[in-house]
This record gives sequence, structure tokens and C-alpha cells, in this order.
Amino acid sequence: MKIAIVSFLILIGVFGVYRYLKASNTRIIVDKATIDSSAKVLDLCIKKLNSEEQLCISDFKGKKVLIVNVASQCGFTYQYKDLEKLYETYKDKLVIIGFPCNQFGSQEPGTEAEIATFCSSKYDVTFPITTKVMVKGENQHPIYKWLTSKKLNGVGDYSVSWNFNKFLLDENGKLIGYFSSRVNPLDKDITGLIQ
Repeated sequence: MKIAIVSFLILIGVFGVYRYLKASNTRIIVDKATIDSSAKVLDLCIKKLNSEEQLCISDFKGKKVLIVNVASQCGFTYQYKDLEKLYETYKDKLVIIGFPCNQFGSQEPGTEAEIATFCSSKYDVTFPITTKVMVKGENQHPIYKWLTSKKLNGVGDYSVSWNFNKFLLDENGKLIGYFSSRVNPLDKDITGLIQ
């Protein structure tokens, strides 16, 4: 009986690890046939990091937009380097917007001035960074409400599970892809949608 229970517990553990690994490499590329909703994301704006200037999604109509929740003290922070490389490679057709967020492991604790200094001095970031936001929960920023709700984006319900989750919009503000933290910014699933 004890062997059966131990075997069962091991099986549950293996299944749990499998589900975690499968979820951690999430790549959802939206079928273009499903993106005909009347999107309003182009109407949404947010303050730039350390500034009173507004950054509106409509400013980038005609380019693809990659939205990424970022953090300075995360195991995925190294992705800033590849995000900047992606931005430099495709800046004629792509904008990346970083949204600093402190909701996952308190990994973005700094002030806006500290975040700006970190991004420029450590990774030479030139793509736009916004003010600190909440990407989930009661105080979720409207842009993330739109990104994560099928009712608003017309595509699907998504959950921001950790830092460096990525949402890709097409040139007209339609959601065309979601990628988990483990999907590198230079992954062919992302670059293939940009090219």
C-alpha cells in the first residue's frame, strides 16, 4: 500500500513538473482569422518613465508593437539585451514598449529615476519605457486589461504570469501573439511575425 501511495505521489510530481515546463514555454500565435474585433487599444496611453509625457499606442500605428512587462532584478532581466537587439534590427517596422512592474517577486523595487538609469547604463535601452504599472489584479493598467481580456481584445484571455511576458500587436493594434517569459525576444516565432 505504501509503495502504491509513493508511486502515485511521484506520478503527480512528474505531471506537475511537466505542466510547469509546458506552461513556462508558452507561445501563442493568434490565428489571423480570429482578430477582427473592434480593438480600442489604440486609444490607450500611459506616461513615459520619469516623465509627464504621454505614450499612446496610436503613436505607433503602422508598426508592430511588442509590449513587455520588465523588471531590473529578475532572472530574465538579461532579455533587455535581446529586446534592444530586436528593436535595433526591426525599428523601421517594430516598436518595443517596456512596462516596469514590481508584482512578481518584488523584482522592480526602484524609483523611476533608478529604473531609467539601470536601463540606459546596463543595457543601453533606447526603446520606450513607461511609468511603473500593475499588470494584473485590481489596479491593472487599462492596456493590460485589454491585452489579457478576450472581451476587450477579441482574441483570448491571457494571464501575465511573470516578468518579461510579451504581447505582439500588428500595425493596426490587433493582438497577434502572446509569449511567456521563457520565449526569448529573438525567437523565430517572434521575429517571424515581425518580418
